[in-house]
Amino acid sequence: MTGSSNPFSTYVPPRVWSPATPSGGAFANINRPVAGATHELELPVGKHPLQLYSLGTPNGQKVTIMLEELLAAGHTGAEYDAWLIKINEGAQFGTGFVEINPNSKIPALVDRSGEKPLRVFESGSILVYLAEKFGAFLPQDLPARTETFNWLMWQMGSAPFVGGGFGHFYAYAPEKLEYPINRYAMEPQRQLDVLDRLLAERRFIIGDEYTIADMAIWPWYGGLVMGELYEAAEFLSVHKYQQVRRWADELMARPAVMRGRKVNRMRGKPEEQVAERHDASDLD
Repeated sequence: MTGSSNPFSTYVPPRVWSPATPSGGAFANINRPVAGATHELELPVGKHPLQLYSLGTPNGQKVTIMLEELLAAGHTGAEYDAWLIKINEGAQFGTGFVEINPNSKIPALVDRSGEKPLRVFESGSILVYLAEKFGAFLPQDLPARTETFNWLMWQMGSAPFVGGGFGHFYAYAPEKLEYPINRYAMEPQRQLDVLDRLLAERRFIIGDEYTIADMAIWPWYGGLVMGELYEAAEFLSVHKYQQVRRWADELMARPAVMRGRKVNRMRGKPEEQVAERHDASDLD
């Protein structure tokens, strides 16, 4: 109904919803209203204590950036294997992945350094786990630690509006609908304005210290202002958010960030894609 004077759809919801009619659009073949595994598929295990099963989406990049930053800071125990999970093919519904993450979302991590393998899922939880395990990128004093968690939780709660909201209706839905696109274009702009006001007063998200809050927020909102998400930079007028762009460019220049964003990446320039990472040399 693009261009119509009536921004509302003529769809009338049934009394009881059923997924019988295919929804169409990207990823429709893997969307379903139930959880659990659909097929038997064991996950590979590499030589390092940390085994990551992921894809180079913004959520996946958070963890690979964190791991590369830990290695750059001298934490050799952060060596990892990064295995590619092709979500468009439903690999996240294999029995091995569901055992690690019952929610069937990337990224998922297994730490095999202890007596028993320990699963960690949800990107924010993985960042906190790694920060506490290695004592890095998470302040210990209560005020700074609390502020880090404030912004980490902000990202975890806000990004679904960018991805599942704006990204879906603008880039992936089978047809362009005016009302949802307008609704979800407004919210990412509001969120970018929140960040822009914050970063007008701070170098990094919590101040002068680089933390997991930066690593969580950068792949989503840095990606937006750098024109990497949904080809929507012009549509969202991201040039307005100059402080976010200043911060995004500074993080992009970090060698660990440049390495981390390549891991499990399946889009962009060929030289920016490293499907799997098992040794540091894979990123050379």
